[in-house]
Amino acid sequence: GAPFAFCTTLESEYKSDIYGERCCILGGVHGAVESLFRRYTRQGMSDEEAFKQSVECITGPLTKIISRDGMIGVYNQFNDADKKVFEEAYAATFRPAMDICYEIYEDVACGNEIKSVVAAVERFDKFPMGKIDQTHMWKVGKEVRAKRVESEIPINPFTAGVYIAVMMATVQTLSDKGHPYSEICNESIIEAVDSLNPYMHARGVAFMVDNCSYTARLGSRKWAPRFDYVLDQQAYVAVDNGTAMSNAEAVNEFKSHPVHKALAACAEMRPPVVRCPD
Repeated sequence: GAPFAFCTTLESEYKSDIYGERCCILGGVHGAVESLFRRYTRQGMSDEEAFKQSVECITGPLTKIISRDGMIGVYNQFNDADKKVFEEAYAATFRPAMDICYEIYEDVACGNEIKSVVAAVERFDKFPMGKIDQTHMWKVGKEVRAKRVESEIPINPFTAGVYIAVMMATVQTLSDKGHPYSEICNESIIEAVDSLNPYMHARGVAFMVDNCSYTARLGSRKWAPRFDYVLDQQAYVAVDNGTAMSNAEAVNEFKSHPVHKALAACAEMRPPVVRCPD
């Protein structure tokens, strides 16, 4: 799916591909939006507004900005007050997300993840996978998409901070494990914002999860709850307790991270992204 050619190996591609779809490309975004939707409804938002502020925000305007201007472009378009909200959400989310991303990578690298997929497929005759799009949140989403006005979708700085922290944790883990930035950009960012997220925007995150390969479908189902849980139990608690910025160095590292220049270079080599009307 890369829109440009880059040097890799079968081992490196296998690890980055299977890992990426379990992180921000599918599993991470699935878990993040579930947790954000619940958080916003608990804060008093209507179901429809919570869906817009979480799912619609990510698959719509955030995706378009990242595709065009990168993750740092999202941060730079906020005013000072919204930058503070972004920073708190990012600082609180990044470390918990890294814990999950490292675990996913190491399970993929040692073969455990694919063993679990093979075992699950062997059980399908007795225990086939059910659909996940019949829960309340996804029924709300269907109604929201039917009435959508693109220009009215909000860009929520808290949602942006959470989502980009999950994306950056995906990036940083691949970097720590020795993958080149061309591969990192493709498997962590470009595939998300130029391929899967637009599809999710048109049909829904749950629809996307249920129409992938067995490998991706099972991986998302397995790891999305882990992202959901760690965000609810650690990241949001830190924000609410006022301790999010104890990890302020994560924000400073984000602002100067080399992935921004790498993504800009990749953008120069890839053709323009044409999004078809829904």
